[in-house]
Amino acid sequence: MKTMYLTPADDVQSAVNALKGPATVRLSNGIYRQKIKITADDITIIGENREKTVITFDDYAKKPHADGREYNTFRTYTLCVTGKRVKIENLTVENSNTQPEVKGQCVALSVNADGFIAENVDLKSTQDTLFTAPFPDDLVIRYSGLTEDKTYYAGFISKDELCLEGNLVQLFKNCRIYGTVDYVFGCAEAYFIGCQFISLPEARGTGFVAAPAHSLARSRGYVFYECAFKSGGAAKNSVYLARPWRDFGKCEFINCRLESHINGELFDKWNDTHRNKTARFYYFSLRSEAPLTPVKWASELTEKQANEIINYCNAKFKGNAR
Repeated sequence: MKTMYLTPADDVQSAVNALKGPATVRLSNGIYRQKIKITADDITIIGENREKTVITFDDYAKKPHADGREYNTFRTYTLCVTGKRVKIENLTVENSNTQPEVKGQCVALSVNADGFIAENVDLKSTQDTLFTAPFPDDLVIRYSGLTEDKTYYAGFISKDELCLEGNLVQLFKNCRIYGTVDYVFGCAEAYFIGCQFISLPEARGTGFVAAPAHSLARSRGYVFYECAFKSGGAAKNSVYLARPWRDFGKCEFINCRLESHINGELFDKWNDTHRNKTARFYYFSLRSEAPLTPVKWASELTEKQANEIINYCNAKFKGNAR
């Protein structure tokens, strides 16, 4: 296996473009102010120090793009992964924008591939920190230029990033994810094990951690197992664990710890929609600093159901769920 050693003075994009997996890239401490896309399969990126090895950029949704349109959410990423079985470890990925109420969404990490793993990684932004593909069907149509809306065109988002089909499985283990609104969103089968979700102050008042959009055809969605939901300045009772970005979005929260910024109702239906009728939201054994009064349209798992999910995680990731 090839191993490459890079410093902040190096062009990481050029280096990874030249790689064919399996290969490992080791990043020394420092600030890598670079927008990076990993397209090769079986690439591992390892930082020297989780907090001192930082990949950062500052694109945002309302920023004018070279094509004359705004960036939109999905072109704002700092790091994008389209190669299969990519792993990042022991580093920070950041979108440094801090005013989403003015500048719009600002993605730190966009994962558009199967078999992705992040371990001991910090993901930092505000709104829409982490995107887990595939896209909802209607957005693929929109961004392929197949509607009457001339704002978008074929190639608005590159083809390899515009994932539509496929059951993409992704694992996030012992990560810290920072954000304000919908800061984990998408349609992947994604497992968050032993992660911390840090909600930052939100100028518009209300925050949301997850925004799942899984289709009804998908039996598995987001699983949050033994995670901690912490306030990084978010006000008491001001943050919901999740709201459905599209109908049928699915998430399960098992053996998690909640600080008092989490609203006792736990979940929100998404503005004036009726997605509470179709959302598949579940919880089990939540330990909260404040009283819980979960919405009636979410369901509490039985111990048997929770254990089935935990056992599935253990089998799929060879014990990584523990």
